[in-house]
Amino acid sequence: MTLTGRVALITGASQGIGHACALALARAGASVAVAARNRQKLDELVAQISAAGGKAAAFAIDVSDEEQIKSGIKSALAEFGKIDILVNNAGITRDQLVMRMKRADWDAVLATNLTSAYLCIQQVIGSMLKQRWGRIINISSVFGQTGQAGQANYAASKAGLIGLTLAMAREVASRNITCNAVAPGFIDTSMTAALSEEFKQNAVKTIPLGRVGTPEDVANAVTFLASDEASYITGHVLNVNGGLLMG
Repeated sequence: MTLTGRVALITGASQGIGHACALALARAGASVAVAARNRQKLDELVAQISAAGGKAAAFAIDVSDEEQIKSGIKSALAEFGKIDILVNNAGITRDQLVMRMKRADWDAVLATNLTSAYLCIQQVIGSMLKQRWGRIINISSVFGQTGQAGQANYAASKAGLIGLTLAMAREVASRNITCNAVAPGFIDTSMTAALSEEFKQNAVKTIPLGRVGTPEDVANAVTFLASDEASYITGHVLNVNGGLLMG
């Protein structure tokens, strides 16, 4: 799978799955625009990609802010001339039972995890339509498929991403643009690192493959969906969960 000549924009690229996606897409030959709030971590990622012979640029964007999305993606388009691949990965959690969940925590999760994906798509779709080629990949979650107690906001946002994926797949298919989602299961990231060891051990027992996933497991799936080899796949949710959810 080669992505030579392609330009990818990845949100939430400073760590975890987004960081792994940026490295994987760069290894496949894509130029990468990496976006997140932490400029220092982004600069370190750009240096890592550049040292390996790739091309990358950093864009400090808080995806909960519409104006930052617009200006940041405008700068990325000016830097690279186009965006072929969009990976909507940025996400946060604000866990709480619904009866105690503050409206601000609901709004923050929906804005960062779901509304930002719509806004990013809106900003890059013109470039994709113009060249009649594009890949939109939304990072959902197994909890967007199964639900999770204490994560009504997170589960709703990730389920919403699946609905957005299906709608966009239908809207742009005639222009040779695909839109797919990747739904990770239990992945070893900073988001899961805060969980107790007992919780992690119990979680692994529910995974048929018997291990926690890595960010690279997800990045490999993203790279495939971004490639020409996946040109006949659209409106699909690719589960990367070790068998935690089947069917």
